[in-house]
Amino acid sequence: GPASAAEKPEPNYVDAATLTLVNKPHATKQPFHRVEVADYPDLSKTVRLYYTYSTGVAVVFRTDSRTIRARWETSGKNPSDNMAAVAQKGLDLYIRSNGEWVFAGVGRPKINGKNDRHDAAIISNMAEGEKECLLYLPLYDQLKKLEIGVDEKSVITPMENPFRHKIVVHGSSITHGIAAGRAGMAYSSRLGRDTGLYCINLGFSGQCTMQPEFASYLSRVEADAFVFDCFSNPSAEVINERFDAFVDTIRRTHPTTPLIFLQTIRRETRNFSTRIEKFEREKQAAAEAQVRDRMKTDKNIYFVDPGDLLGSDHIATADGTHPTDLGFTYM
Repeated sequence: GPASAAEKPEPNYVDAATLTLVNKPHATKQPFHRVEVADYPDLSKTVRLYYTYSTGVAVVFRTDSRTIRARWETSGKNPSDNMAAVAQKGLDLYIRSNGEWVFAGVGRPKINGKNDRHDAAIISNMAEGEKECLLYLPLYDQLKKLEIGVDEKSVITPMENPFRHKIVVHGSSITHGIAAGRAGMAYSSRLGRDTGLYCINLGFSGQCTMQPEFASYLSRVEADAFVFDCFSNPSAEVINERFDAFVDTIRRTHPTTPLIFLQTIRRETRNFSTRIEKFEREKQAAAEAQVRDRMKTDKNIYFVDPGDLLGSDHIATADGTHPTDLGFTYM
């Protein structure tokens, strides 16, 4: 007859915090936070909240299980208007195959009712054998708890960190990955998977204007290089006012670390709005002038101007500002 419920093996759940967490600037009391907020009281309320998001953070582990499940808890907040729930509060799994991280499946969040407790099968019916797994955590929410489920007789163990060096990527909502299709598709995560570099996502949606408190925090982070995508939010005036002091603060503790400044994307919102066109043109000109001026006296500062970063076919953003996966591919 049909198998009774009792014969179905129960998954064996482990706390993800006991496995290996990667892409964090430092250890935190709440394991899935990016930054220990209690240590930085001078931050704004919004920035403090964003620091508690698990953006860019991933868990690496080994398992011989043929099934991988997850149970997790986030805040109950709804997805934003330009973001899919699967990226905002879902999970994104990759498995190493011939030295490459290959997409394996997503953990789909529940988005009816309270939106805070989730339970999903990420992948099942895999072939026998040990897998090396990389699971990205929610891009735009707090992760309060995460358990990974494997088959009853299977083993799941922490894996050594597979990434090298420490690259801090600091920026606005574009770095944060707002319109990415799923959690591991923000450009810093893709950079990490493609190059094997340990890339830390310090993107803060709408909040990145080279504030002194950000410079002060970044000056205390260990890094082999910094990538700054920090010209998206501030006006030309703010860039001119803050740029030198921002760099000075970081240079006090990182005298020769490469500082790589990325020209911000050409926003599609400027196509027909004369006001946005003027604001964006002035902002981009100020950014380039400031960085190039600083490069005259500092040989470890770089300006990357990829030109029309999002192509000229008008299909690479969700809303005229935020790149989709296609936009991130162009980047």
